[in-house]
Amino acid sequence: MMSSSFCGPGGERFWFWAHRGASACAPENTLAAFRLAEAQGADGIELDVHISRDGVPMVIHDETLERTTNGRGRVADTRLRDLRRLDAGRWFAPEFAGEPLPLLAEVLEWAGERVPLNLELKDRRTGAAVLRLLHHYPQCRVLVSSFDHRLLKDLRAQAPQLPLGFLCESRLWRLALRRAQAAGAHSFHPRQDLVGSSLARAVRGAGLALYTWTLDDAPRAAALMRLGIAGLFTNRPGALRRELEV
Repeated sequence: MMSSSFCGPGGERFWFWAHRGASACAPENTLAAFRLAEAQGADGIELDVHISRDGVPMVIHDETLERTTNGRGRVADTRLRDLRRLDAGRWFAPEFAGEPLPLLAEVLEWAGERVPLNLELKDRRTGAAVLRLLHHYPQCRVLVSSFDHRLLKDLRAQAPQLPLGFLCESRLWRLALRRAQAAGAHSFHPRQDLVGSSLARAVRGAGLALYTWTLDDAPRAAALMRLGIAGLFTNRPGALRRELEV
């Protein structure tokens, strides 16, 4: 879990993160979407983590189940055995019916050394559970990101070598960047409409990789590449890579 083998601030390689997997073509945050992202040539996969009622890290974006499964209620109020009965694929298309909600452990086992993962964490309880789990998967190449910068600061104290990514959706990005630099982060992840020449220069000056989200439009992605972003998050990694010829 301590690997930092991602694209660095020097731009040695442009990095395509598959946002929730190849989520334009398969149900987000499922192993089907992750396998497809790998097949499409994504460099790494971004996914979201919540904790079940019994403390198990699950891969799902929302706090609640309704949007992406046939379940109801909060993930945090639902036991693992009940989460595992849910269908996380039919909402997207009939051919994905029966696709389960993945355990984070299953995704780590699948990825191994082969596929880098960006784990977006939502709260401190999630952070503690994920950190415990990662100790069982030292071979995995993991970057942990969050909008909760205090959570990331806590993780830095507990795991000094863990690569961290600071998410930012505020126009007060300079404050977030200072926090990232102080925590020894690997990367800074601003929303794509915040990225301009000033932000790009500041992130480079701080020595951090700049990954922006979420980009599916090739002309906008090309413009940001000219500003010096190190990589991006996209729902369509295969198509966007072909369009950008990267």
